[in-house]
Amino acid sequence: MIYTSADEWLGCQNKRALLFAMSGLGKTHLSSMLRAKGDWFHYSIDYRIGTRYMGEYIVDNFKRVAMQDPFLADLLRSDSIYIGANMSFENLLPLSTYLGKPGDPDLQGIPIEEYQKRQKQHHRAEIQALLDTPMFIERAESIYGYNNFICDTGGSICEVVDPKNPHDPVMKTLHDHVLMIWIQGSDTHTAELIRRFDKAPKPMCYDAEFLTSAWADYLEDQSIAPDKVNPDDFIRWTYARAMTRRQPKYAAMSEWGLTISAEDAQNIETPQAFEALIAKALDERVTGSK
Repeated sequence: MIYTSADEWLGCQNKRALLFAMSGLGKTHLSSMLRAKGDWFHYSIDYRIGTRYMGEYIVDNFKRVAMQDPFLADLLRSDSIYIGANMSFENLLPLSTYLGKPGDPDLQGIPIEEYQKRQKQHHRAEIQALLDTPMFIERAESIYGYNNFICDTGGSICEVVDPKNPHDPVMKTLHDHVLMIWIQGSDTHTAELIRRFDKAPKPMCYDAEFLTSAWADYLEDQSIAPDKVNPDDFIRWTYARAMTRRQPKYAAMSEWGLTISAEDAQNIETPQAFEALIAKALDERVTGSK
């Protein structure tokens, strides 16, 4: 790790950290707090994906829909209107809307082949956005004058790395430049996240092999044709299985860094409290006292 003790972390004038966890456990909340209340540059992986690496896909999809309306089609052809995605750290809806949900087109589903294509696009984009981390560390300091750097990853980071491979290019790059911090949720947190997702399902990003298997299993389990699948039902069904599958992946990633509990993370309200919590976790890691 780039910090070997609590004293080294606390005494460093250029702190660099990365948060990873299931979506909904506070990564963006902590990162936004550090940006707002401290001298921290906030690098959002999902925002980078949506603006740099998938921005054209997203806007082209908007345009395809607009071209179905003759009035808008004429305006687009004559360059009389501009269509763009208004994304922010807190609003990544254009990205999740583009990823979509597979199933019945009458229920706003898309063909599984198109869904898989978009998943592959996201997979490539996420890897590249993670590999951009060192560049943004340098930019944060040289352009904007930020001493401290926090990388706010997406919940699907575990789908694009192999933490058991010591030569994994993404894991190695991150490990060499930032302190990797897992916000570990409990079984209660997982159940609550599944409950929230069941209430308001949203598009997700999954490993290609898992997605192919999940789709085949769902069709067999429900005895249903691909174009009759209820998109929300499928992603609810898949999400619960993905959460169980992701936990050991996050745990393996944590061997490259530190672990803090979601309960502790949720109580952090100041940069000083965050720095103290990480110092405590570093001491526990070094001494093996946890």
